[in-house]
Amino acid sequence: MKTLPTVVITAPFDSKIVAELEGHCTVILATPFEQSMSLAHSDHQRYLPQANIIVAELDVIDEDALALAPQLSLVISCRAMPVNVDLEACENHGVTVKTTPARNADATADGAFGLLLSTLRRVGESEAWMREHQWSSEDVYYPYREFRGPVLNRRTLGIIGGGAVGRRMASRAQGFGMDVLIYDPFVSQEHLGDLGRLVELKELMESADIVTVHAPLMDATRNLIGAPELALMKPSAFFINAGRAHIVEEQALRDVLESRSIAGAGLDVFWEEPLPLDHWLLRLDNVTLTPHIAGASDDVVSEHSRMAVAHIQEWLKAKA
Repeated sequence: MKTLPTVVITAPFDSKIVAELEGHCTVILATPFEQSMSLAHSDHQRYLPQANIIVAELDVIDEDALALAPQLSLVISCRAMPVNVDLEACENHGVTVKTTPARNADATADGAFGLLLSTLRRVGESEAWMREHQWSSEDVYYPYREFRGPVLNRRTLGIIGGGAVGRRMASRAQGFGMDVLIYDPFVSQEHLGDLGRLVELKELMESADIVTVHAPLMDATRNLIGAPELALMKPSAFFINAGRAHIVEEQALRDVLESRSIAGAGLDVFWEEPLPLDHWLLRLDNVTLTPHIAGASDDVVSEHSRMAVAHIQEWLKAKA
């Protein structure tokens, strides 16, 4: 009887999708851990000696883990970038690495656009006010006067990063009747099509009514947005970041928010997470904050499960 290859899944996974591997693989669905550590130093290490394929999200596949997995042939990182995998070590061991690109692009774009709307229309602020039982018949029109915000139609959204999330943000903005500017030195206007107009960063910062960050963090983008760039923004403009905190210089953003040089900001990512309870951002009333949840959706698990199974099926086909 032919021995089936063993797939060890330590990532959150859709059980309905994994059923597609039935009869083709022996699947071990391990309990996902909510911390990042080497598989060699977790309770999952007992699965490594028999693993031909590992599917992981937070668990780290490093030299120690590879040393315990002599039969390993394929690693699937349930991330857009395989940040939990030692690529050099995998190459040295002859292990192929695959990823699940754009697995949470729609979820992140939805979350980022929701943060944008909440920031401009002051949703969180008005809800907190209402929950404090401040809406009274003595001045029933107070919230109508005080919690006003701009409409999106005919305003300009400036998107930093024309990748999977940035393009989805552009599509959503068009649905609201917005003009879209995109800055990304790694894409072409042809690649973007009619999603928006490709511009230089200076023009984007000067022209946008809302600037939103969706670029990956790398050497070229770290501190891309500093004091000179933020100084270009309109006093009425808003800054949204549901991408990577370190693309923006913290002190520079603090200066424009505390001085109210721009209208406000919506932030889902931070330079230190969890955000310290005494952090300066928590003292500002012109900032909307969410705890790094833009990409949080059950649909993301289904999406990376589908992608991972497709990688496994491709591997099986190559081995046949």
